[in-house]
Amino acid sequence: MKQSINILISGGGTGGHIYPAISIANELKKKYENASFLFVGSKDRMEMQKVPQAGYDIKGLWISGIQRKLTLKNLLFPLKLISSLFKAYTIIKKFKPNIVIGTGGFASGPTLYVANLLNIKTVIQEQNSYPGITNKLLSKKADKICVAYDGLERFFPKDKIVKTGNPVRQDLLNSENKRQEAISFFELDTNKKIVLILGGSLGARAINNLIQENIKWLVSKHIQIIWQTGNLYYNEFKKFDELEGVKTYAFLNKMDLTFAAADFVISRAGASTVSELCIIGKPVIFIPSPNVAEDHQTKNALAVVHKNAALLLKENELARFQSVFNELITDENLQKTLSENIKKLALPNATKNIIKEIEKLITNN
Repeated sequence: MKQSINILISGGGTGGHIYPAISIANELKKKYENASFLFVGSKDRMEMQKVPQAGYDIKGLWISGIQRKLTLKNLLFPLKLISSLFKAYTIIKKFKPNIVIGTGGFASGPTLYVANLLNIKTVIQEQNSYPGITNKLLSKKADKICVAYDGLERFFPKDKIVKTGNPVRQDLLNSENKRQEAISFFELDTNKKIVLILGGSLGARAINNLIQENIKWLVSKHIQIIWQTGNLYYNEFKKFDELEGVKTYAFLNKMDLTFAAADFVISRAGASTVSELCIIGKPVIFIPSPNVAEDHQTKNALAVVHKNAALLLKENELARFQSVFNELITDENLQKTLSENIKKLALPNATKNIIKEIEKLITNN
């Protein structure tokens, strides 16, 4: 399509909001060759680096979330919100978007709020099984809400909801054919099982501590480890590279090879990660973060666990780790059941489905 349009996308804070936004932009770029794209994120958050690396311009708002306890950041929140609303208004008036798409994160709130005030078409891409308060409020004025789970009519206007799934990196769709390449890439032994440790894009202290406490036990079980520690924790845990079959990384970029190498996955339950794990189809133990809004990671994990498609270990149950993991690696029937069931939940065409909804709004604009 040669139509020239302006597309504004807002999302960030974590990889779970950034990568869906980039996936949507990449797919829209194929449809609208002459489109102009602009991202809006939060200053000093990872989107300010990741989005330009993907080839897109981004503007930053001075915005953050509300802390659960009384802090200076909370006292500054009203000022940040007013500042961000004004900045979002300035950005939108100058860029003149035909449509505004929000994938979550602090910046998407003020950005979509202003777009709604200016009667610009808006789309919410809600990744979680339990939405946060911002998207609940924005949904009243949004034109379309693309979701990944059933039952969200409890929170959003039913007539605006479309179940599309969450955007995933397209290179993951064929990762099962890359096993040998992946083993060579990580320089691991094809005769030993491999567990992948994912604590989210920022890392997870509880999961890192758990692996540190059990790493000798895992090695004694002839388990190899690909361990994403997160940038905050890498220097503390990189020493374990000295152990045979242990590979630590601050951040993993080659996720197609990473998932292809893994036999088992221990992971947080961010929405995008859950969607990708459904496509990959490996046996998973979810350890959800309890420190997120509405405890949405636990709800994401339970949506899979209740389908007998993954195992769940809450942070207050980590003393059970060895018994749960040992059962998983020794019970091939359990492995097969989890793998088959989680694949049934996959929505591999999510990005294309979201684009179809966006196209309808652009066409009718």
